Amino acid sequence: MSEAIITTSALTRRFGTLTAVNALNIEVKTGEVFGLLGPNGAGKTTFIKMLNTLLPPTSGRASVAGFDIIHESDKVRRVIGYVPQMLSADGTLTGYENLLIFAKLYDLPRTERDERIRDALSFTGLADAANKLVRAYSGGMIRRLEIAQSTLHRPPILFLDEPTIGLDPVARKAVWKHIERLRTDFGTTIFLTTHFMEEADSMCNRVAIMHLGNVVTIGTPMELKLSLGNEKATLDDVFVHYAGDSLDSGGSYRETSRTRRIARRLG
Repeated sequence: MSEAIITTSALTRRFGTLTAVNALNIEVKTGEVFGLLGPNGAGKTTFIKMLNTLLPPTSGRASVAGFDIIHESDKVRRVIGYVPQMLSADGTLTGYENLLIFAKLYDLPRTERDERIRDALSFTGLADAANKLVRAYSGGMIRRLEIAQSTLHRPPILFLDEPTIGLDPVARKAVWKHIERLRTDFGTTIFLTTHFMEEADSMCNRVAIMHLGNVVTIGTPMELKLSLGNEKATLDDVFVHYAGDSLDSGGSYRETSRTRRIARRLG
């Protein structure tokens, strides 16, 4: 069994009287694709932001690649890549120029930058579009560029917050192809959130389902489906069983607006 590369102990985040993440205890194994599922407002993005050191926990502990997220936050940032929901590529620059900025931010040696950028563009299938403005890219190309940006420094862990939101099925498959190659070619550990149950079912080694700040179940997709006692159960059935199907689970006005804005920009 692979050793854990991410561990949390009673990790908690409160916003005033609201507990967004409630005493989570999770282990993510080295080299696995770990999916975090849950309705909007369940606490998924808050959880990821704490692991990325973008948001301090209210209480509890967590380590990423052996580094404490509070006391060794600078070291944590060196060993992770992060693709947020919001677009992180600059449409006024070319794909190459976007990657060059990230290469400088990651302090890649000047002598290695060009080769590392060319390799990243080739790996993500963007070599022919390297000198085109990103505003001319399709949604799938933009996501692949953002993955290239976040992995330029070859981190052992990649966080993806709804990486295929707003993409059509063809673009989603292309993005997943490159995510899978990161895992198989480089052994990258993938920690992701998604609302697409078929993605989680086919791509994730294990998934956890969050509801109201708590992890209510965790296991392989097959284990979770079998837990319902129905051999024909789907991961959608598992999601409804553990997270509920109430009409108020769709997130706030701000979350809905943000999701639709991202979809328009990627579409």
